[in-house]
Amino acid sequence: MEDLSKFIRDVPDFPKKGIIFKDITTLLKDEKAFKSAVDIFVKKYKELGIEKVVGVESRGFIFGSAIAYKLGVGFVPARKPGKLPAETLKEEYALEYGSDAVEIHKDAIKKGEKVLVIDDLLATGGTLSATCRLVEKLGGKIVAVACLIELTFLNGVEKLKGYDFYSVIKC
Repeated sequence: MEDLSKFIRDVPDFPKKGIIFKDITTLLKDEKAFKSAVDIFVKKYKELGIEKVVGVESRGFIFGSAIAYKLGVGFVPARKPGKLPAETLKEEYALEYGSDAVEIHKDAIKKGEKVLVIDDLLATGGTLSATCRLVEKLGGKIVAVACLIELTFLNGVEKLKGYDFYSVIKC
């Protein structure tokens, strides 16, 4: 497959002025590009004994569920607070101004299960690092953390030190 970065659309001033949003819908609508993106992750992780894929809300659900399906393992959603129906664990993380949080069901991961954590994009690393802490609180063993796109200028990978991190596209 050709360079997948060609399938990412930049949307200036979204969701607010000064932000250049990396729109993956242009990749998702192309059957070859979407398949290629999923296949890249599956090929990289298929031999590592992964038992669960945790996808971060919301675009991480798209890649995470497809990867889990292809690996033949379970999928676990990590969501914003108040979105999951059963008992959850919550992990807060700092934003530039304020904080946010992510939750996961308490029964989502068994102690010792090998987990792949995935999202569409790594920016500052707050959401992914909080998700990793939740997985570990449940006793999961994080095999890898992965994203389709990494915004290298934000240096979010620093918050993921100690984890095997991989991104397909670096911007």
